[in-house]
This record gives sequence, structure tokens and C-alpha cells, in this order.
Amino acid sequence: MSLYSCLEKQIFEFENFKIVPIRYEDRFKIMEWRNEQIYHLRQDKPLTSEDQEYYFKNVISHLFDQEKPSQILFSFLENDICVGYGGLVHINWIDKNAEISFIMKTDLEMNHFQSYWITYLGLIEQLAFNELNLHKIYTYAFDLRPKLYDALYNAGFTEDARLSEHCFFESNYIDVVIHAKTNTLC
Repeated sequence: MSLYSCLEKQIFEFENFKIVPIRYEDRFKIMEWRNEQIYHLRQDKPLTSEDQEYYFKNVISHLFDQEKPSQILFSFLENDICVGYGGLVHINWIDKNAEISFIMKTDLEMNHFQSYWITYLGLIEQLAFNELNLHKIYTYAFDLRPKLYDALYNAGFTEDARLSEHCFFESNYIDVVIHAKTNTLC
């Protein structure tokens, strides 16, 4: 397993869940989930195996050695099986904030969307607030998944901003909603 040089603690756990530095072995599962869920991602075309190999070998592999990487990505495991991935992206080291990224295995969304999101948010919050001492973490989401907002509210996030008609989706302009949580330890 590759380790992030910017982190003292690499693994964050809660019950039978944990996040570990993103694993190369999970790359094709992640590609599959991203392609299945492209509608809510900032991804303009389906990924190919070549795209994914390139990304892991030329982008992700370099993140591990950086003192202040732009993103820190994790495999999300349940009982040591990868069921999702995500991390902190667009990290702003000066202002101490970062965007949260997360997707789960597509066929788990129906029955586990809320619980996995809430568990993941708790783990990523440990990383962001306890390990990195960030001031604020936030989500940037196309206004397409109302179940997401319930999970965010249950995890203590609040709506921070709404960008009206910000993205073009299926012949319509839709809002982008930003939810945030501030580190109360700062």
C-alpha cells in the first residue's frame, strides 16, 4: 500500500468501515462506478481502461510524495472489501479548506446510500479536521440527488450556497448546491 507523506495517520476506521490510501488494485472498480454514475460527476465522457491506467500512474502515484497535494484519495472499505472511494480534492492549503469527493459501488446505493455517506463523512472529517487541521470541508453537487442532502444534514453539514442554473444537464440548467461543515476545534 502506498502512503501519503503529508499524513501521519494513514487509515481511519469506524466499526467495520475504513478509508485507506487509494489502492491501485481498486482502479477498475472505481472506473466502472464513475462510468455508471457519470450523470452526477464532473466527467464529460466515460473512462477507458487506458484513461484509468494513465491517471493512476501519472497523477495519483505522484500525490503520495507531495507535501501539500491538491487531492488526497482513499479506498472506502467495508470488511476490507472496496465499496467506494473518495477523498479531499481541490485542497486549498492557504485557506484551509477542501471539497469532499465520494462515490460508492452503484448497486449499493439503493439500500445503503444514507448509511455509507454518513459513515464516510465521519471518516473524512477525522482526516480533514483531526489530521490536517483544515478549517472547512464542503461538497459541490449537482441538484440531482435529494437523498444526499439528508445524509449531509444528518452528518452536521449545512447548505452554504446554491448556484442557480449553474450546470447544463439533459437540456436544462440545474442548480449546484454546496454544503459545508466547519472545524469547531480551530
